[in-house]
Amino acid sequence: QVQLVESGGGLVQAGGSLRVSCTASGSAFSINPMGWYRQAPGKQRELVASISTGYNANYADAVKGRFTISRDKNTLNLQMNSLKPEDTAVYYCHAGVRRYSYESQYDSWGQGTQVTVSS
Repeated sequence: QVQLVESGGGLVQAGGSLRVSCTASGSAFSINPMGWYRQAPGKQRELVASISTGYNANYADAVKGRFTISRDKNTLNLQMNSLKPEDTAVYYCHAGVRRYSYESQYDSWGQGTQVTVSS
């Protein structure tokens, strides 16, 4: 089974930058796509950015031009610049995992990491 472990996050002032990372461990036929979601208090979890092998990255409108997602093998990074208070949320790493070529893909989630942007 694939496990996702996030790191990074923390507290930053508005306009600052943070980087969160996620490392996937365990064996699988494929781990694709990978992405970041976030959930603010009282709100639904939403897609922040995702990246698929061979495809361009996909960003939520709210973070376009400020956030950059990148992937190096099974490590996923999210560089967050020009942070705003409304970016405050728990950020979750997500991966679509296929254990074997003949199996269906399932969703794997990290435990989440808090990002807090103060005004």
